[in-house]
Amino acid sequence: MAALTPGTTAPGIALKDTNGKEMALSVGLKKGPVLAAFFKVSCPTCQFTLPFLERMYEMYGGSNVTFLGISQDDARDTREFMKEFGIRFPVLVDDHGYPTSNQYGLTNVPTTFLISPDGKIQISAVGFSKADLEDMAAAAARATGKAATPLFKPGEVVPDYKPG
Repeated sequence: MAALTPGTTAPGIALKDTNGKEMALSVGLKKGPVLAAFFKVSCPTCQFTLPFLERMYEMYGGSNVTFLGISQDDARDTREFMKEFGIRFPVLVDDHGYPTSNQYGLTNVPTTFLISPDGKIQISAVGFSKADLEDMAAAAARATGKAATPLFKPGEVVPDYKPG
């Protein structure tokens, strides 16, 4: 089963964060689009991708755009990952059989979804996709009313794609 594609209604997400506080997709969607990034702490492509998502969060996260990491590891390992890779946006825990990951049809991580306020998946990216992340950043900029800023800095060596 492939990851859910654009135009599909996103399944609900209600998981606890790394500190045990429950968070829900529906709350974020009331404010604007939600970027949901599924990952595993041991995945090299996830380790490469999530710092770019953190950069996007620093540029556009806040009142109009919600960023949610969804870890397939336990809270302790996830907290260590967040510290090591400088992740400050909220991260939820989907361990014990990955029920939420399964609802989203995940076959690989990272898989990132941009979900529009109407609950439909706008962009779906499996692995690291430079173009998809740029599209997500542009959508986040539009949602915040900020001018789009390049996600990737001049001189950074960033491949177009890295499989998960």
